[in-house]
Amino acid sequence: MNKILSAITLLALTCTLDGCESKPAGTPAKQETSGTGATVGTTSAEPKAAEPEKPDIPDGARRLMAAYPDAGITYSDNRIIVGGESIIYDDGQRKDFVRQLDDSDVEDMFTMTYDTEAATPGYLNDAGRGRCEALFKAMYGHNAAEVARHLVTVKWFGQNLRFTSVNGANRQLEKVAAELEGKPELRRFFGQSSTFYWRKVRGANRQSAHSYGMTIDINVANSDYWQWANPGKDELAKISYKNRIPMEIVRVFEKHGFIWGGRWYHFDTMHFEYRPELLQR
Repeated sequence: MNKILSAITLLALTCTLDGCESKPAGTPAKQETSGTGATVGTTSAEPKAAEPEKPDIPDGARRLMAAYPDAGITYSDNRIIVGGESIIYDDGQRKDFVRQLDDSDVEDMFTMTYDTEAATPGYLNDAGRGRCEALFKAMYGHNAAEVARHLVTVKWFGQNLRFTSVNGANRQLEKVAAELEGKPELRRFFGQSSTFYWRKVRGANRQSAHSYGMTIDINVANSDYWQWANPGKDELAKISYKNRIPMEIVRVFEKHGFIWGGRWYHFDTMHFEYRPELLQR
């Protein structure tokens, strides 16, 4: 009788622990597997709290934030926030080549690759020629008077040029000048240079980069412009390329954050513009 009672007691205890499953003696406790096939015990600790999702920031916005740290640029819900202004990043509109230049949003500025390797620019590759005016005005100024408040003097091969201090652009131009000073054989390319001039682009209804005080045109006498070399041609025409600016000069400017108009299909070889976001990889 005592043996029967002991057996009943043992069976009850087994039901309590294992849910009364019928299993052979010596069967290990129930285990589960994760979706990856890893073994997971049924008595594991409470699940780890999921990490909050990081906001999806587009590449162009990331480049702007990295290139202009002093501007305090942020991104949220398809908008770039800078200087207290909220600017649409991508307006969602399909644009032809000309409209992309005349009515560029922030996203449009990154649809072309600034190519530092090609001997001549590809057809209609004008990376950097399109600018979101709302963005540049928020950073540099909405009119000539606002831009002028940030202009400082930069010494440039016998000239005193006015250049913006916004985003440290003046310091970058000073670095260019210091490096080129050590190349006296190139000095003839630097005379009669010009910078700030609030105006529209020739023949277009968009603001020139010179309006923001972060662009320099070097010696016009040794430079080439697409309309001078291809009179009568429009923006979509096939044109011939011409350049007399040494690549040694170009590389120094690019090293310090300036893009060169000679990299554009619609070339402007005197033109150097502070656009470090386009030189990031």
